[in-house]
Amino acid sequence: MENQRDIAKPELLHKLEGCTDEVNGAVLIPGENAVISISNDRSVRIWLLRDSGQFWPSICHYMSAAATSMSYTHDSRKLFVGLESGVVEEFTVARDYNRMDSVRVYHAHQARVTETIYTSKNSWVLSSGRDKYFHFHCANTGKRLGGYLCNAWCTSIAYDDEAQYVFIGDYSGAITVCHLEATGVKFINTLKGHSGSVRTLAWDGRRNWLYSGSFDCSVFVWDIGGRRGTVYELHGHRSKVTSLAYSAEHARLLSAGEDSRLVCWDMVKKRLETPEWAECDNCQLCNRPFFWNLKSMYDQKQMGLRQHHCRRCGKAVCDYCSAKRTTLTDRGHEYPVRACEDCFINVTEAEKKPMANFFDTRHIVKHMDFDASRKMLATVGQDHVIKLWDMSEVLVGQQMEGP
Repeated sequence: MENQRDIAKPELLHKLEGCTDEVNGAVLIPGENAVISISNDRSVRIWLLRDSGQFWPSICHYMSAAATSMSYTHDSRKLFVGLESGVVEEFTVARDYNRMDSVRVYHAHQARVTETIYTSKNSWVLSSGRDKYFHFHCANTGKRLGGYLCNAWCTSIAYDDEAQYVFIGDYSGAITVCHLEATGVKFINTLKGHSGSVRTLAWDGRRNWLYSGSFDCSVFVWDIGGRRGTVYELHGHRSKVTSLAYSAEHARLLSAGEDSRLVCWDMVKKRLETPEWAECDNCQLCNRPFFWNLKSMYDQKQMGLRQHHCRRCGKAVCDYCSAKRTTLTDRGHEYPVRACEDCFINVTEAEKKPMANFFDTRHIVKHMDFDASRKMLATVGQDHVIKLWDMSEVLVGQQMEGP
C-alpha cells in the first residue's frame, strides 16, 4: 500500500455540468481553455474557462437531431458533427468562439452516425453509421468519393493519414481494413479476434499499431506494420471498454470503460502474444476425459469434465489441473488468471511484474479525448458530466503497480 501512494494519479482540474441529456462526446481545443461537447439534447456547446474558474458555454447551438459524433481540426477551425438522422454537418468556428457558421451538409447515412473523422491532408470527411456503411466525402466539393458496406453496424473508425488506410470496427467484433483513394475504396483485409462488439479504435502512426477496445472487456494491439498478423491482448477491465487514447510521446495507452477504471498501459515494455488454445478430448495433464468424450468416459468409468485452457501455454486442461491463478502481465493479464500446474510452478517474477497503472474516474466513461500538447484528458460520463484531468505526472511515471 505504501508503494501505491507513491504512484502519481490524474489530477481532476474541472467538471463541466449542465447538459440536460446524455453527452456523446467532447473535444479539447488545443492550446485553449475551451471544450466542444455534443449531446443527445441536440446541442453543440463550446465551453470557455471564465474568470470565475468555471467553464460556461460560449455557444449552445441546437442541431436538427441528436449530435452523436464530431471531429474538430484546430488549424482550419473546421467542425464536423454527425447526427442521429445520418447527416454530417460542417461548421467553421469563429476565432473568438462566439459563433459557428454552417458550411455544408453531407447526407452520408440512413441511420445514426457513429464516428466522424476529418483529414486535412486530403480534405476528406470520413464517417461510419448504423446503416452498416462507411463513407468518405470531399470537403472541397461536397461529393461522395466512395463507401463500403460492412456486415454489421459500424461502431468506430481509425485512420492512417500517411498510408491512407481506414480501419472500421463493427458490432460483430470484426475490423475491416480498406485503402482510400480519390477514385474509391479498396478492401484489404478483415481483422477478427474480439468476441464482442468493437467499440473504440486508436492508431499509433509511429509504430503502425492499431488499438481496439471491445465489449468483451479487452484491448487488442494489432501490429499492422509488421504484416505478420501479430496481436497482443490487454486484459485490465472488468466491464466493456468504451474509449481509448494514445500518447505517442510517452508510448502510453489510456483505456476506459463501464467499470469506471482508467488504465494507463506502458507500451514500451516487451509483450508476448496470447498462445493458441489447444483442442483435445482429454485433459492434456491428467488424461481425464472431457464431457463430450463418451468413449473415454465409458472406458475410464468416470464422468466427463469441463474443458479449460491455461492462459500461459494454451493447453486444454480440467479444472483440477488448473486450479491455481496468477498474473501474466507480459501476456496482458493484469488480474490473476487460470494457469495449469506446470506453468504455475514455472512462471517467473518477470512475467508477473505489472505493466499498467489503474485509476478510478468515479464515473462510467463512454468517451475520451486527449490533448497531447497540454497532457490533458477529457472523460465523458454517463452521468452527463465532462471531467478534465491533468495527466502530466501519470504519463511520465515509470513505476507500474497494477490494479
